[in-house]
Amino acid sequence: MTTIAVVHTGPVTVQPIKDQISEQIPEARVINIMDDSLLNDVRAAGHLTQEVASRIHSYMANAQAMHVDIILNACSSVGEAVDSVRNFVSTPIVKIDEAMAEEASSIGRRIGVVATVSTTLEPTVRLIRKKADELSRTIEVSERIADGAFEALLSGNAALHDEIVKNTISALAEEVDVVVLAQVSMARLVPQLEGVRVPVLSSPRSGVAALKRALSHVR
Repeated sequence: MTTIAVVHTGPVTVQPIKDQISEQIPEARVINIMDDSLLNDVRAAGHLTQEVASRIHSYMANAQAMHVDIILNACSSVGEAVDSVRNFVSTPIVKIDEAMAEEASSIGRRIGVVATVSTTLEPTVRLIRKKADELSRTIEVSERIADGAFEALLSGNAALHDEIVKNTISALAEEVDVVVLAQVSMARLVPQLEGVRVPVLSSPRSGVAALKRALSHVR
């Protein structure tokens, strides 16, 4: 049986990714490794710290010790830590947002990025620019924080979170060719955004599709 380890920095990413794996890789066994202090520490510091990066390394090394087939990093805020972990962990590691960043870079020149956590915004923008460079694409990136949305979600007010995020997306869509949702927690809103004039990309579906493709090379 295929075994996938998913490293989470909070509970909000667990169900969306579980749903996508169940749909796309139904035969897989999933081990969720979740430490909600990771994202809290990144938010408190305002950036990815070496201490958090070391803990990500430790969790992924533990996943390898469990003999999983592949590891999925579920959080964009700590995604850059994976780049160094790959030098030490031989088990393949997929970033949930990498395929989305590549797709956005191929769709249009003007890319909008929406986040509810500021520490996710900059890493996502850097990843998009990296993918655009790899594709030899010239892009412009516009960034927006949906202020108050993440706090609303943590307090249990999902309706307020959704309203803030949708308003932010709709406003930004008037200025760009494609909108990227920087966090897994926003993905469930995509079906409600059919009226938005540009494509809106989220990471769970494309990230798990990339995971499935990567698995085909390690089986």
